[in-house]
This record gives sequence, structure tokens and C-alpha cells, in this order.
Amino acid sequence: QVQLVESGGGLVQAGGSLRLSCAASGRTFSTYGMAWFRQAPGKEREFVAAIRWSGSSTYYADSVKGRFTLSRDNAKITVYLQMNSLKPEDTAVYYCAGSKVFPVLPSARLGYDYWGQGTQVTVSS
Repeated sequence: QVQLVESGGGLVQAGGSLRLSCAASGRTFSTYGMAWFRQAPGKEREFVAAIRWSGSSTYYADSVKGRFTLSRDNAKITVYLQMNSLKPEDTAVYYCAGSKVFPVLPSARLGYDYWGQGTQVTVSS
């Protein structure tokens, strides 16, 4: 009932920046949390960051803390992931996820109900 559309991925050099966007559509009133996960080739999908829609509380993986920042646009029901100081190890497909109820464990994949198609982020050294 909720669709998530990601955009903003691309190829950047190490130290560069990208801003990913995830726009929700459909029955968005049932979405109370949104998050980003990423998956590199041959690896499992890992948590990146999450945000509570109400209050804008944010959570970050240690690997991105201080470099990535989440923000939201209430009017557009859109979440943004500003990625600065990118490293080659950030290279992955980034997926947006949404939850009807904010997960007890924001980093757990099973806590999310909706997923986007993924957008590729490649960081060259």
C-alpha cells in the first residue's frame, strides 16, 4: 500500500558527496519510520540509518555516523540521506525502507514493511 521510490545514486570520487532521496506514495499515513540499508556485492544487506517520522529522531550505523545525515520533508513524505566524505567502502546498492510502526530495533530488516528498488552508489578511490 506504500511505494518507495529512490533517487540520487551515482558515481563519485572518494571524499565526495551524494544526496539520496526516498519518496513515499500511496497510503503514506501508515508510515511512521523510514530507513536506509545498503548491500554490496556478495554481502548481506546492512543497516545505514533510520528516522522516526514523528519527532525526527535519527539512528545511524557506526560506520556512517558523522558522515551521513538523515532529514525529512513532511509535506512530500520524503526522506533524504546526505552522504559526505564518501569512502570506497560505501559502495553498495542503497535501499529505502518504511515501517508502519517504528521498529524496536531500527537496524533489523524484519522491522520494515516496505522497500524501494535500490539505487547504486559507487565511490572510486
